[in-house]
Amino acid sequence: MLILWEPRLAFLATPKTGSTAIEAALEPFAAMSAMRPPLLKHTTLYRYQRFIGPYLRAASGDDFATVALIREPRDWLGSWFRYRRREGVDPAKSTAAMTFEEFLRAYAATDRPAFADLGSQAQFLRPKDRPVDHLFRHDAMTALIAFLEDRLARRIDLPRLNVSPPGDLTLSPAGEALLRETFAADYDIYESCA
Repeated sequence: MLILWEPRLAFLATPKTGSTAIEAALEPFAAMSAMRPPLLKHTTLYRYQRFIGPYLRAASGDDFATVALIREPRDWLGSWFRYRRREGVDPAKSTAAMTFEEFLRAYAATDRPAFADLGSQAQFLRPKDRPVDHLFRHDAMTALIAFLEDRLARRIDLPRLNVSPPGDLTLSPAGEALLRETFAADYDIYESCA
């Protein structure tokens, strides 16, 4: 999470949406930067609206606009799957010995194993008061960059950081149906975002 004081923006770092690169590019301009631990880095919209937003309003006299990204749900889950296939991942969280469909089925289970216990973008973006003010699609990153460049009045160059390795994301027709069912709320948000 980054707080950009002058433009009155709060960037919320939705996990696996390129937030590490965005934070690296914007951190020099931030009044406050929470990059670790993960609980602070990935402050949800609800927690921001409950705790941080009111403090910023009291300190500045203004509301800060929230900014976040959402990734196409299959791509988001696939990024987690590929990320956890890396060498050196805690064996309880590793996906190295499974297919993407097996990972999806574990994620869709009522009692998720540690490797599939990820939350969701819909949970992350669940509001206390109102939805994210400026929500951008991960696959339209140029729109977010243009927005930020306009608000900050400066050029922004994104580094490539924390990129998941390649991997096979093949699903059977039943897997495709399970994906759409499991991520219905995420797809609703993603598809409503221009």
